[in-house]
Order: sequence, then C-alpha cells, then structure tokens
Amino acid sequence: MISQHLPVLQVVLPLISAPICLIIRSGKVAWAIAVMVTWAALAGALMLLAEVLRTGPISYALGGWPAPWGIEYRIDLLSAFVLVTVSAIGAIVIVFARASVAREIPSDRVYLFYVMYLLYFTGLLGIAVTGDAFNLFVFLEIASLSSYVLISLGKDRRALTASFRYLIMGTIGATFYIIGVGLMYMMTGTLNMADLASRLPGMLHLRTIEMALAFITVGLSLKLALVPLHFWLPNAYTYAPSAVSVFLAATSTKIAVYALIRTLYTVFGGAAVFAAMPIDEMLLGFGMLAMIAASVVAIFQDDVKRLLAYSSVSQVGYMVLGLSLGTAEGLSGSIVHIFNHAMMKALLFMAIGCVVYRVGAVRFHEIAGFGRRMPITAAAMLIGGLSLIGAPLTVGFVTKWMLLEAAFAKGWWPVMAVIVTSGLLALIYVWRLVELAYFRAPAPAVQVVGEAPLGMLAPLLVLAAINLVFGIDGTMTSGLALDAARALMGPAP
Repeated sequence: MISQHLPVLQVVLPLISAPICLIIRSGKVAWAIAVMVTWAALAGALMLLAEVLRTGPISYALGGWPAPWGIEYRIDLLSAFVLVTVSAIGAIVIVFARASVAREIPSDRVYLFYVMYLLYFTGLLGIAVTGDAFNLFVFLEIASLSSYVLISLGKDRRALTASFRYLIMGTIGATFYIIGVGLMYMMTGTLNMADLASRLPGMLHLRTIEMALAFITVGLSLKLALVPLHFWLPNAYTYAPSAVSVFLAATSTKIAVYALIRTLYTVFGGAAVFAAMPIDEMLLGFGMLAMIAASVVAIFQDDVKRLLAYSSVSQVGYMVLGLSLGTAEGLSGSIVHIFNHAMMKALLFMAIGCVVYRVGAVRFHEIAGFGRRMPITAAAMLIGGLSLIGAPLTVGFVTKWMLLEAAFAKGWWPVMAVIVTSGLLALIYVWRLVELAYFRAPAPAVQVVGEAPLGMLAPLLVLAAINLVFGIDGTMTSGLALDAARALMGPAP
C-alpha cells in the first residue's frame, strides 16, 4: 500500500518534481506542479501524524536495510508535528507565491523559483523524517543551497550580497556540524540517531564527545541564527523576494531548532548531557540575550521587513530558552513555538508582501497609511503583531504562557522577567507597525492602491485564522507538544 511508503514519499515527490520543473521551463506549469506536490505533502504529513498518534513511532528502512546498517527514516510525534508545520506553510505559501513571484522575479527566471522552492521543501521535509545524523547534514545542505538561490532571485542587487553572506555563514555552520558528526562516528562507529543514543551515555565524559557536541551546537546555532551568530538573517529576509521571505521566515530557523532539539534530546539524552556539560546554561544565556537585544534593535528599524527579521532573531531566543530549561514543560514550549512562530511570522511577511505587490516598497515613509487603502492586509498584520506580543487569544500567548509556567516551576524569576520584558519590547515595535498602517497620512504611492489579488489575500486570511483559532484554543498544539516533549525526555526517574 502507498501509505506504507509515506515517509519516503515526503522526500521523493518534491525531489523528483524539481528537475521536472527545470526541464519544462514554464513558470505556470511549474507552479501547478508545486501546488500539487506541496498539498500532497501536507496530506501525507497529516496521515503520518494520525498514524503516529494511533500506533506510535514509524520506522522506514530505505532499501530494506534495517537500522543501524541502513538509512532509517523515523517518524515520532515530534517529527510528525514538524512535518505538518512545514508542509502546511509550504502549501499555503505556494498559493500566495504565484502573483507575488510574477511581480517581483523576472519572467525568464520564474520557473527557477519553483525548482528551488521544491528543493528547499525537500530539504526541510528530509530533516524532519531522517533518523540518521549524516543524512540530516545532507538535507540541511539541500535546503541551504536552494535557499541561497531563492534569496538571490530578488531584483534588488543587495539580494546577491545577502545570499553570498548567507552562503559563507551557512557553509561554516554546516562544516561545524559535520565535524561534530565525524567525531561521534569515530567514537561510536554509527550514524543512526537511535543507535547513537544507546552508545553515547557512557561516553559523555570523553573529551572527543564533548568536542563533538560543541561543534554540532555551534553549527546548528549558526543555522538557527542564535545571537551572536545571526548576522546573515536580517539581510537575507529583507532583500529576498516576498514569497521567499515568507517561506524562509516561517521555516528556516524552526527546522534548525528542531535539529538542535533532536540532537540534544534524542542523540545526547537531554538531561544526561545537561548534567555532564553546561550546554543548557550557555543556551539559556544566549537565548535570553537574543530575546532582548534583537527586540531592541527591531524597534529602531525603518524597513518593515528588516524589523520583522530582527523580530525573528528575538523569537528564536524563546525556542532556545525553552529547550535549555531541561524540563518537559520548557521543551514543550519550544516545540509549540515552532508551529506558532511559523504561523505568525508567515502571516506578517505575507502581509508586507501584499503591500510590496501594490506599492513596491517596504520603508516606513513609502508605505505610510496603507491601512486605509488595504484594510484587510492591515488587519491581518495587526493579528500577527498581537501574536508577536503574546496577546491573549493569539498563538503567541500560548507560547509565552507555557514558557512562563515552565520557568515558574523551576523558580527562575529572572527568566520570567526576561520573557515579560521581551513581550513589552515587542509591543513597542508592533505599535510602530500599527501607527504606520493607521495613524500616518498616506504616502503618495499608497493613495492610489487597493488590496492585493485574491490569490494573495486568501492564504493571508487562512494564516490569520490559524493565528486566532489555535490561540483561542491551543490545547491541541500544546498537548501534542507536551506529549512529544515527554517522549523525548523519557520516563520520569
């Protein structure tokens, strides 16, 4: 039955579709193929999540070679949750992309966008399903290499510089990661994550394993743009085409956070490695630094996409803070924020993408007063902004409440203070967006525009609805995240 091969089909379908789009060289046909593939991936991800909830983790041996000798795709509750998040974003964004890409990318390169989109999608899904540490590196590079091209497709020449900077930093991060994997392989003789998890506990005191963890943590921290390794992100999000900004902002840092969680908790045992090395304390410090410093920088930006980019750096801090608490409650806050932040940041970048479609600009003075001419777009941006603040009835509130509860359970009042302070700083820069949309006199270019086409507004409204629905009732996402966290943490002692 085809359902038995769903884990590998998640990777194979977009991987095969990309060269087909390259051969056809038609933007319209490539878009149609991308729509079918991304929505099929979403359906497959939902089926896999249902199967995991019903029967437990799924193991798929490629080529019939059982793990650890062969490559294993393993779907547990965490990977199924991430699969649904990534594929949902991919399916929603591809609908938005048709009009946006046609406006912002030269017509002779539109088909290349969809080729790279599918390759990037392949890499993201592969990272989520693989149970092999080296395969994770391969998929990480597939996603990274295609994202460099996606960023460079922007008409602004600064997109090339942003892409090149991301390439350099991404290559350094990948090199650090693969060095760490090589050190682990040298000591254990295996690359399978489950097999590594069974062999590493007795080796945590060895200097080689300590170095392996250090290399992997730094490499993934660079990929997820953790302060102070975040310098590639603002320009990449700012100068990329709008559809690329939406997809990257919603997925790139989140999939790297997933990889870090998988490494620390599945491979190294979470609590065991935290007891042996102060990795949790370092991540906690950098996470809190990101939450405050990036929010402060965001306040002073006069480019909306750059403001949102620094906001993303700040939000990464929440995810890193949660996983560094070393408890199921804290880890579940990180996991649920993978979904919540993906939805809120996709909504915000999609809203500004609609403005770019009509006005062709993103600086404050050029798009002032757009809320009067584009009320639906402005309302959607407001919902996303409220989510960033953590206002009740939005998905952002669910995350902040879970992290506050986790910090309170440990009696870490300074951490709680940092979470609240970061939310207050977010209130300042979100208010700047509200003031920009509603309380400034319309700029000359804004006075003659209207709403973006329905093909862009429909996915925008879907994301706005998701932000409210899962904010009003976050029991499903938070429950799944808590179950996934408990499975990663193992039975209580």
